[in-house]
Amino acid sequence: MRWQDHIVATSDTLHGWPRFRNTRIPVAVVLDNLAAGVSAEELHADYPTLPKEAIPAALAYAAELARDTIVPIPAA
Repeated sequence: MRWQDHIVATSDTLHGWPRFRNTRIPVAVVLDNLAAGVSAEELHADYPTLPKEAIPAALAYAAELARDTIVPIPAA
């Protein structure tokens, strides 16, 4: 899955926040919902314009960000 084929960020839409191509649905909304335990079926019901490729694309995007960004994790 090439997330670049499904996710765009343009300064004229959503203030440049990453969103799914041809929608106004921010990638962060999908990732937040998935993290909260919302299923893919629920997401598609709540956002009918969400492309079927959106969830795998969002996960691929998040995985790349996790590899490229150092985020301090507190010791347990």
